[in-house]
Amino acid sequence: MPTPEFILGLRQKIGQDLLLLPGVSGVVLDEAGRLLLGRRADTGRWNLPAGICEPDEQPAETIVREVQEETGVHCEVERLVLVETLKPIAYPNGDRCQFLDLTFRCRATGGEAFAADEESLEVGWFALDALPPLERFSLLRIERALGEEESAWFARTQAEVDDRNTAAL
Repeated sequence: MPTPEFILGLRQKIGQDLLLLPGVSGVVLDEAGRLLLGRRADTGRWNLPAGICEPDEQPAETIVREVQEETGVHCEVERLVLVETLKPIAYPNGDRCQFLDLTFRCRATGGEAFAADEESLEVGWFALDALPPLERFSLLRIERALGEEESAWFARTQAEVDDRNTAAL
């Protein structure tokens, strides 16, 4: 999906300055306990479904919409598993963003997995013991979603995030 209109409007006003955006990612599991992943068109890497919240949209609604738009799979949110402010990033065009990521554990409820938009090269279900190579970002979210804790993980300081991201899984 192309850059949302509300972001393009903001960019006309602020240029390439840092923009803090609410984003979501989803750990989507099917009835067999397999994980839904998409291989991104921009990086070629496997990743969790994710996206940006639109104005007047609740984050849980966002992940349900993004999962369907990206993968063709319908899902329901089970719980919030993680809240984290990510490091700022710069895109090739010079735009700078920083995302506040809300990660949800979701349960697939229907649909067929396929690359449903231009953001994904392919989409698939993976057994947890046969995952393709994933970035630490995704691995930490999967680990958290599969855990028994019912409360969401969140950092109290940036140092806590840095420690967590450098610790071995």
